[in-house]
Amino acid sequence: MSEVRTRFSPSPTGSLHLGGAHTALFNWLIARHFHGTFILRIEDTDRERSQERFVDEILEAMHWLGLEWDEGPYRQMDRMPVYQDYINRLLANGSAYYCNCPPQDAKARQAAMARGEKPKYDGHCRDLNLPPGPDTAVRFKTPQTGVTHWDDEIKGPIAFDNQELDDLVLLRADGIPTYNFAVVVDDLSMGVTHVIRGEDHIPNTPRQIVIYEALGATPPRFAHMPLMLGKDRAKLSKRHGALSIMAYRDQGFLPYALVNYLARLGWSHGDQEIFSRQELIDYFALDHVTKSPGVFDIEKLLWLNSHYLKEMPAPELARAVTPFLAGVGITDPDQDYLAKVVPTLSARSKTLVEMAEAARFYFLDPRPYEAKAAQKFLSPASVPHLQEVAARLKALPEVSEEALNQLFAALVQETGLKMVNLAQPVRVALTGKTASPGLFEVISILGREETLRRIETAIEYAEQGKSAQ
Repeated sequence: MSEVRTRFSPSPTGSLHLGGAHTALFNWLIARHFHGTFILRIEDTDRERSQERFVDEILEAMHWLGLEWDEGPYRQMDRMPVYQDYINRLLANGSAYYCNCPPQDAKARQAAMARGEKPKYDGHCRDLNLPPGPDTAVRFKTPQTGVTHWDDEIKGPIAFDNQELDDLVLLRADGIPTYNFAVVVDDLSMGVTHVIRGEDHIPNTPRQIVIYEALGATPPRFAHMPLMLGKDRAKLSKRHGALSIMAYRDQGFLPYALVNYLARLGWSHGDQEIFSRQELIDYFALDHVTKSPGVFDIEKLLWLNSHYLKEMPAPELARAVTPFLAGVGITDPDQDYLAKVVPTLSARSKTLVEMAEAARFYFLDPRPYEAKAAQKFLSPASVPHLQEVAARLKALPEVSEEALNQLFAALVQETGLKMVNLAQPVRVALTGKTASPGLFEVISILGREETLRRIETAIEYAEQGKSAQ
């Protein structure tokens, strides 16, 4: 196979969402699998809706996902001379013509649909040989007979009768190319070999193929991916939990988890669920992409994210959670200390946001205690037990998990109390809650001095029967 060249061409009229990222990933994987080239192209010809902030956000999202491009980002608005050159070629060979008809209005479209016809241009200017003018557009002279077909890499053979197509506008009167024309010129001039995109683009494909043919060029291979749906089988939207890529980042998802999830949405490699980046590159192939839509499942994404949190090395996980700690009042945490903290939280957290919230007590005073926890475990009756734990903790030669286990085991045997009645008051004193990482882990990380300080504060609270503010 000659060099594979794929592209992702988002429009900067909004943020990069799951569907766009899904398309970008499949194009990136095919390029990487065949050691080819991945092109990023910004389709910014919608001058009213395109915004530079969306360009910046798209680029940031691509970087965050690790979908680095080899060429680009190209901007369509910088390529006007290229489009004009191709317009001239089509005009010269009789495949295009000038048209001064006004754009079809809504009433005309509705009337055509009421007659059971597709709303399309009637070809009024097709044979008038009009000269260029200030209000003239350029239309493509679409073949009126025959069939345009292609063998889709995912969907299989697809065909359209040419009589269903109209003479589409290639260049508007304002000199801006239309989507179907610009994308052909871009893909042709950039040597794109594989066009991998959503199946909603299937109706555009015959329009683009006839333009390739009019230019005497061989079309690229087309592969139309199934769309993503919500659990109700409706088109994916915010109500299904679908957000922009940057929103997932801000909610504490890891890029590896999101990439793994998107790769498996509509593609499979046996029963394998979890892939390294290199495995995705090695195994990915279009013939394993399903024809049916993928259903977005936020719970599956959360499961994958929790898996990657558990697998991350502690120093790397500490760096990843650091930006989220500011949201719970922790700034500039010591990274060595944080690297000891995160392993105690990774198995209990689904996102970095959850982990940051769970880490708060390691850095800040755990008060106010949870009301129910304090009422049950920090009562006057708990004071003697807390005092005894504190006294024995002071006497420990070293504060290790093994030594702490022996300390509490001895107390249970001597007092006849259940472990929960000894451990839970201490847990609430240290963390403010009844649920936390292992108590011995917590004490080991907090250290003897901070543990004793918090126990003393809890004793004061229990003795007073109210919060010691």
